Amino acid sequence: MLNETLKQAKRAIVAIVGFTLLTLGVVMLVTPGPGWAVILLGLSILAIEFVWARRLLKRLKRAGNDIKNSIFNNRGAKPDSQARGEDSAASQSRQSGAHRETLGGGS
Repeated sequence: MLNETLKQAKRAIVAIVGFTLLTLGVVMLVTPGPGWAVILLGLSILAIEFVWARRLLKRLKRAGNDIKNSIFNNRGAKPDSQARGEDSAASQSRQSGAHRETLGGGS
């Protein structure tokens, strides 16, 4: 019973600290301060206990890497589809299938 209470207390503390940092980060987006850094820190803390925060953090990291690669034009960096393990043939066939659908044709 004591162990369960400690787990709930930890979860509550993680939630309070994480949501506080997340809120401060959002406020810092419109006021001077490192808004995105504080948001990522808040999500990292929330990801300790919450799966939705872990997924959102992973998604933001992927988007940040894509933006970084497009800005700095890393020639050695793989496109996002290759980084996820897709081969170029599968990627091209998926793109051509999407192109056929937009043209009104299909299989």
